[in-house]
Amino acid sequence: MTAITAIPALDTAATTTAVESIAALLAENYVFPDVARDLADLLRRRSSEGAYPAGTAEELADAVTADLRSVNGDLHLALKYHAEPVPEHRGAAVMAEMRRKFDDSLGGVPRVELLDGGVALLELAPHMFPLDWAAQPLTAALSLVAPARALIIDLRRNAGGDPNTVAFVCGHLIDGRTHLQTLLKRQGEVAEQFWTPSFVPGARFGGSKPLYVLTSGDTFSAGEELAYDLQQLKRAEIVGETTRGGAHPREGWTVHPHLELSVPVARGVNAVSGTNWEGTGVRPDVPCDAGDALDRALALATARLAA
Repeated sequence: MTAITAIPALDTAATTTAVESIAALLAENYVFPDVARDLADLLRRRSSEGAYPAGTAEELADAVTADLRSVNGDLHLALKYHAEPVPEHRGAAVMAEMRRKFDDSLGGVPRVELLDGGVALLELAPHMFPLDWAAQPLTAALSLVAPARALIIDLRRNAGGDPNTVAFVCGHLIDGRTHLQTLLKRQGEVAEQFWTPSFVPGARFGGSKPLYVLTSGDTFSAGEELAYDLQQLKRAEIVGETTRGGAHPREGWTVHPHLELSVPVARGVNAVSGTNWEGTGVRPDVPCDAGDALDRALALATARLAA
């Protein structure tokens, strides 16, 4: 049996150093400069008051995350604890964790099924994985469901990921090249635009057949973007629960061998609505409990096809 190595506790000096590093990174990188200064001041004040005593890295992560979200409720703001040591270069911790989940979820497509009446079900979970990983399994799955009479996409367990992958999936569900969203940096300049591709490998489901998207209170970030983009384009009906409400793309910085700071570095602006789902979540067109969403969507699809 392999022995479990205990993670050393942080002493007062190490805790103070980590909090100061977090404050500096926030002030320099958070998408909203005014809020960034307020957050940095808050953490430094709380540290001076003894709010972050010596203890475990996990305890510090919980305390700092609560304070980070106390100002504007940004759910992408977090100090994340990792039981495994965090790689030092930016963003590496999340990518390593996502890679493990990618391998365990058939590339983010854990379920493809033909339901009654020629309605196909496609589950995308637990993430919208980076497109250079996910393009092959997504192409296979989307091509497989392309001949279906109607399609249900299940995002109830999707916790986010890559907006490039969102655009790739939308490209199979929309006819023609379409602008989805623009990312703006903290000073308002354009960071990147996202459009559906003019060409997709494999077959398209297309832009005219019935399409339903299932959501839950756990659907987050890029999972929310897929639902929101399709809803704003009036391409799909959203069935289920209001989503968590995180629209700001983030980056990660290692501040301790077991701690990664997650900081939103841009904000998304939808090409149709001119805004996003931050703080509000994506509100379903057909509200119902997440557990009932599949049956509800299948009934809607069956009725529409019969009509």
